[in-house]
Amino acid sequence: MVKKSEESIEAQAYTPGLKVKRSTAVDKLRRLPIPGEVLVKIGDIVQFDTKVARSLISGDPEIVRVTDFLGVDPEDIQKYLIRHKGEKVMKGEIIASYSGLFGLVKKQLSSPRDGTIESISEATGQIVIRGNPVPIEVDAYIPGLVKEILPREGALIAANAAFIQGIFGIGGETHGMLSVVVDDPSEELTIDKIDDKCRNKILVGGSIVTLDALKKAAEIKVQAIVVGGVRHNDLTSFTGQQIGVAITGQEDVGITLIITEGFGKMSMSSSTFKLLKSFDGKLSCVNGATQIRAGVQRPEIIIPHEETTIEDEEELKSGMISGTPVRIIRQPYFGAIGVVNSLPVELQPMESESYVRVLTVKLQDGTLVTVPRANVEIIEE
Repeated sequence: MVKKSEESIEAQAYTPGLKVKRSTAVDKLRRLPIPGEVLVKIGDIVQFDTKVARSLISGDPEIVRVTDFLGVDPEDIQKYLIRHKGEKVMKGEIIASYSGLFGLVKKQLSSPRDGTIESISEATGQIVIRGNPVPIEVDAYIPGLVKEILPREGALIAANAAFIQGIFGIGGETHGMLSVVVDDPSEELTIDKIDDKCRNKILVGGSIVTLDALKKAAEIKVQAIVVGGVRHNDLTSFTGQQIGVAITGQEDVGITLIITEGFGKMSMSSSTFKLLKSFDGKLSCVNGATQIRAGVQRPEIIIPHEETTIEDEEELKSGMISGTPVRIIRQPYFGAIGVVNSLPVELQPMESESYVRVLTVKLQDGTLVTVPRANVEIIEE
């Protein structure tokens, strides 16, 4: 908690924040993790599932103890091999054979997997079978225009879209038709609002999603849920692990979840809810991946459309000033929304006895709170 002090001259500040845009230019760089082949060219029109680049990574190796199985000396391994270094083999195919005692004793060794014989050791009597290459493909993620090519790496996809960022999410990229299943941003998303009609859709709730609703949504293959808040204990129970706020997006829980306001029961911003509702029934591309620390990444909802793009050149030109809508992103007011009331110039003392720049925020209920400037982000609307 920041100690209060006399407020005098106000200053300006710039704090980037969550975007809530009805119409903006969205660019998405789609890049392979290793060099490969780009499948599109500049000017191509792509759909969200269009493959834009692909590559191959080596399969896993598997050691086969040939001479141990056949009961022969390692230095004699070449005598008993049927398939040799560099040759492809199939799972179950005989790769080595031994016959002794005038044919009365026979042993045959089959390949444990599809792959290629990578090496043969006369010292250990072992061979290494490298699994077949594993394909990696990168899709466009959003429907749009191929704007730029990165040779052997990927492509930049451009689209006009509604663009909404959440404050936290889990789960990766997915797609579906947007479906608003509540009437009000303060309404809870409960299990009774989810049925088979929700399958493969992106559901929009209000203030909170319950644990039972999350479980049912995952069970019937809802693609994603966008909602104001979630209880931390419910999220932990649903994922089976403690979820930190450093990096998310790799959770294998069968559904992507994006919360727009914070933890607990928190009504979705009326402007965000209204915007989402206006695109009810439209294709949406969402990603729950969140990274709060270096290389900040926010969960996002992208709704491609053909409305006129609103240029962003003058956006936030003056930075954060009195009246700027903000969201507090640290305790004890985490997730609270309000507007900047004042920006004192003087450094203010913290309880830790350090001095920082602060601002006062008028919350939606009229309460005035004082917080460090680093603890807020602008809501870009």
